[in-house]
Amino acid sequence: MSDEYGSDFITITDDDGKEYELEVLASVEYNGITYFAMAPADPEDGEETEVCVLKQVVEDGEEVFLTVDDDEEWDAVNEKLIELLYEDEEESGEENA
Repeated sequence: MSDEYGSDFITITDDDGKEYELEVLASVEYNGITYFAMAPADPEDGEETEVCVLKQVVEDGEEVFLTVDDDEEWDAVNEKLIELLYEDEEESGEENA
């Protein structure tokens, strides 16, 4: 993982060697694995931003990001991300009160 733009942006390379610049929106841990909600750092004009969730694992001594293919794992991680989102909203609401 490269922190080319700082701690909130990363550049990843797919299996074909194509690089993608992504903004890290949130991260959570589940069963000892860290999952990241990310979106394109520079979305196309007029294009709806898609958020993806990838898990970070170590393969052959190298950190890699993988898609979440298991439905049960996806549901659990998605629930944790939603809880984090609502927790952040509640905290920002308390600061504005």
